[in-house]
Amino acid sequence: MNDSDFGHTSYIALGSNMGSKERHITHALELLNGDPAVRITALSKMYKTEPVGYTDQDFFLNMVCCVRTSLEPDKLLDVLHKIENDLERTRTIRWGPRTIDLDILLYDDVQSDNPVLTIPHPRMFERAFVMVPLRDVYNSGAIKNKPLDEIIAGCADRGGVVFYKSVEMSDLDC
Repeated sequence: MNDSDFGHTSYIALGSNMGSKERHITHALELLNGDPAVRITALSKMYKTEPVGYTDQDFFLNMVCCVRTSLEPDKLLDVLHKIENDLERTRTIRWGPRTIDLDILLYDDVQSDNPVLTIPHPRMFERAFVMVPLRDVYNSGAIKNKPLDEIIAGCADRGGVVFYKSVEMSDLDC
């Protein structure tokens, strides 16, 4: 594919709190970047975060990547679900422990509200564990005309997001 074939920009959240958390995230990034219709263009820092919702579980590692893709949102979601399956994600407890969680946060300027995929992600504006890493890679200081710092200040979990490490493309096997 030529660069012009990757005409869409999407921001994807990654999280893990089971087993080798860091390895699950880097493996998911490698699989994502290995898809011929997806190219990672930017990586946030990795953050250690407290669980939200169901709190009786281990801490998470979270980050966000920016991708360029030729895929439409539903097809990109299919790729993410395949990666989750490959990394043995199970869904037993809502907001419970997981080897990997991949969510489309934003996709171009698309606004979509359907049972399978809502864009922007419906709870991202309430979650510092999403907004802090998104701020690392998002090419604008605002979403829906609201500054990211203002959105983060309004998140109840903002104190539970702590820098863990920097991640570079050269750290990945792709």
